[in-house]
Amino acid sequence: MENSPKLWKSALPVKNTNQHKYCHGLAVVFGAPALTGATRLVAEAAARVGAGLVEVVADAGTAPIYRASLPPHILVREGAASPKQSALLYGSGGLSVRPDFCAQVPVVLDADALYDLPAELPPHYVLTPHEGEFARAFPKLKGTRADKATAAAKTIGAHIVLKGASTIIAAPDGNIITNQHASPHLATAGSGDVLAGMILGLLAQGMDAHLASAAAVWIHGDVSISIGRGLVASDIPAQIPASLKKIFGE
Repeated sequence: MENSPKLWKSALPVKNTNQHKYCHGLAVVFGAPALTGATRLVAEAAARVGAGLVEVVADAGTAPIYRASLPPHILVREGAASPKQSALLYGSGGLSVRPDFCAQVPVVLDADALYDLPAELPPHYVLTPHEGEFARAFPKLKGTRADKATAAAKTIGAHIVLKGASTIIAAPDGNIITNQHASPHLATAGSGDVLAGMILGLLAQGMDAHLASAAAVWIHGDVSISIGRGLVASDIPAQIPASLKKIFGE
């Protein structure tokens, strides 16, 4: 199927006056040990797409950097994540801790977290490789991009978002969604971190992993089309609300 809002609009989280922040999830980002900009992009994207609370978990060395550079609506915690966690993200910008491959909540595995994967993952995990990362994580898979993404999702039991000019969103049950709604200006450092954060934010709000991935990919692409030339990754999060308003006809 070709990706479009008609596939997932009805599943997008909607806030109402009877809810508080924890009704919309706590998104936890495990901060990068050196490339802190990637973590900041992830956290801001998760917040902009509607997560009720976003928390960056850092070590004693990087926590001051995150506290000084992140906006005030992003929490920074040293050591362990909050027990109220609704969704987790590992890998963007590098790994500070080994990913939990048996988490009971949805998990996004990006960048460095895509290596040394177990043979099987729970179905609420989402992997977000670009072509090179996919080839390293699944070196034996051959065929078209859609064939490879589908085979990887079935083999490992998790959702695959194979990024590219045409992004493939593959589910473990064999369903795939192809996204063409994007701009070539997304070929810039950090845009993948923003996408991972958007998926995390939607998962934290309770959205189904396949639909959350498809929605995030489409909205990410929609913002890139709106911005056009000169786009850099840090432009994208602030424009997410405009794309959401357009989807809801506001």
